[in-house]
Amino acid sequence: MSLFHVTKESEIPLVGCLYFGVVDRGSNLLQIRPSCSCNLSCPFCSVDAGPNSRSRVTDYQVELDYLMEAVEEIAPFKGEGVECHIDSPGEPMLYPDIVELVRRLKDIEEVAVVSMQSNGTRLDERMIGSLEEAGLDRINLSMHALEPELAAYLAGRPGFDIKELERVAVNIARSRIDLLIAPVYIPGINDLEIPKLIDFARRVGAGKRWPPLGIQKYEHYRRGRSPRGVRAENWWHFYNRSMPQWERDCSLPLRLKAQDFGIEKRPMIPTVFKKMRRPGWR
Repeated sequence: MSLFHVTKESEIPLVGCLYFGVVDRGSNLLQIRPSCSCNLSCPFCSVDAGPNSRSRVTDYQVELDYLMEAVEEIAPFKGEGVECHIDSPGEPMLYPDIVELVRRLKDIEEVAVVSMQSNGTRLDERMIGSLEEAGLDRINLSMHALEPELAAYLAGRPGFDIKELERVAVNIARSRIDLLIAPVYIPGINDLEIPKLIDFARRVGAGKRWPPLGIQKYEHYRRGRSPRGVRAENWWHFYNRSMPQWERDCSLPLRLKAQDFGIEKRPMIPTVFKKMRRPGWR
């Protein structure tokens, strides 16, 4: 798999591609995607990322100065109270300038919150301290099971140590960085693990400022990976059957709203190009 560096000189725009750059979905939340490499091969991965990928040909990495130039231009358009959420169709912690990226995002006047999604494998105590010092506000930590064999299977990496990831979660919770446990619920695979993860999040002190959990619904994607025999729940069932049952069992609200994170609608970045239909197409 090749690595392509997206620089200012490349003249590749940083808005409009979901794999890298800045993703705007019409709110005060900007997804910042500095790279798309991954070090795990989760069997439910929506984009077939990681070492065991069968379809991905190229990974992308955006030059820090070029990425910051884009965010510094977009943030004033969005106005005050912007959240920059560093995520990726991969693992953001593989970006070599991740600490400096957090620091520079936090320095932008309109940016109130800098958060990040991570699988936690690169978050040792020293790195957590560096991210804390840089001003990172929250880590959404991907944890899908606590049972060791199942956790290793869902990470797609033999020898994956869930106990080490638990220690990472504890260290995050003890820092000034808020912790949100973010499992993907895969019906028939980790049903019994979700209540355990809810209890774990409470025990370690997740959710100092934001909700302690963000349970995600598994989806089939045409270019992603799917565990054999798994059928995705529909959204109605997920929100009206599965989530309420966990809420009743654990006495904790789990169905999250945009307001829980201070997310509100904002004008989208004006588009330069529009996709046109050819004459005669339907």
